Amino acid sequence: MKTLNVNGTQIAVDQEGFLLDLNDWSEPVAEVLAHAEDISLQPEHWEIIKVLRAFYQEFQLSPATRPLIKYTALKLGPDKGNSMHLNRLFKGTPAKLAAKLAGLPKPSNCI
Repeated sequence: MKTLNVNGTQIAVDQEGFLLDLNDWSEPVAEVLAHAEDISLQPEHWEIIKVLRAFYQEFQLSPATRPLIKYTALKLGPDKGNSMHLNRLFKGTPAKLAAKLAGLPKPSNCI
């Protein structure tokens, strides 16, 4: 089993780095996950992470890219809810990478 060291606490993750227990998520966990992906989380990343966590609370699933774009546009406006913005923030794999950083399960349609 793989683990992340977050402030001295070991957090269990799967082979791809997704949390095994969604309750282990916190902002420091997100920072460690982002660092492993060579991302420095900025306010615009946090906006998407918070929207994604709200989507999960509402629907109990991690969205694929298209629903993520639509939900983000609904919550944050079309300037942020578009594929160019999300791809720039999350290295071309917004649904998968943003879900990982938000502490959510991998979207079912992501390889």
